[in-house]
Amino acid sequence: MRAAGTLITVAPTGAESSKADVPGLPVTLEELVSTARACEAAGAGLVHVHVRDDDGRPTLDLARLRDTVQALRESTTLVVQLSTGGAVTDPLEQRLRVLDAEPDSCSLTCGTVNFGDDVFNNPWPFMVELYRRSQAREVVPEFELFDLGHVTALNRLLDTCGEPHGGKIHCDLVMGVPGGMPGTAQALVAAVAALPAGASWSATGIGRTTLPVALAALSAGGHLRVGLEDTVTFAKGQPVEDNAQLVRRAAELGTLAQRPPMSTDEARALLNVKDRTPARTAG
Repeated sequence: MRAAGTLITVAPTGAESSKADVPGLPVTLEELVSTARACEAAGAGLVHVHVRDDDGRPTLDLARLRDTVQALRESTTLVVQLSTGGAVTDPLEQRLRVLDAEPDSCSLTCGTVNFGDDVFNNPWPFMVELYRRSQAREVVPEFELFDLGHVTALNRLLDTCGEPHGGKIHCDLVMGVPGGMPGTAQALVAAVAALPAGASWSATGIGRTTLPVALAALSAGGHLRVGLEDTVTFAKGQPVEDNAQLVRRAAELGTLAQRPPMSTDEARALLNVKDRTPARTAG
């Protein structure tokens, strides 16, 4: 069943690029909040968050994560999703503690993958523990799938541990990572065919696969993830100006496909996230 609108996720920072190489990369809390507000105005419904320390390096410091979640809730109505992937060098225990910051959603990668020259480590016991913690803390997981084997692992995880908090299964196909599935329409179709029945899904095209993956996803009824975490080039020889530029293009593509961007309320309904914002819970 095709979605009526398009959930646009923005991944503004990531853990790989540096501010020196990508001037538009938001690395301070103030820059991240400003970026999130601009992206919400451009059509984003969810923000996928990595945080940086005072030197601009990736960190999983819990106080910073909590401050970031609070600031984003105070300044936007976006669904706030924290990355539990961090950087490829982050210890598993630190990645588990991300849920203590009480985000609306968290990423949950369903398997280990070669990540360029590195290895993104997600062994089965870690996946199970992270999933069970997300259920206990009422955080909606987004299952990150870098390869077809990850789709199989997702189905095993659901069979083993039951449905996620909120009862909605939402996945993101991460395509074009060196070591993962290619960013092609053929790979996307194969992955979607293996997803659990009734699951919603988005697709992320890394680097030069951004546009092919976005177009394939929209044609197959999926949603979109864009952002400087995933690509720093808008077109050949043209660097991305800022994250909002990528969100605007995604919104235009969705509108052309007669699936305009979802509002943040529609995004919350799609994922069935717990209502944690003070303004919404008061009274």
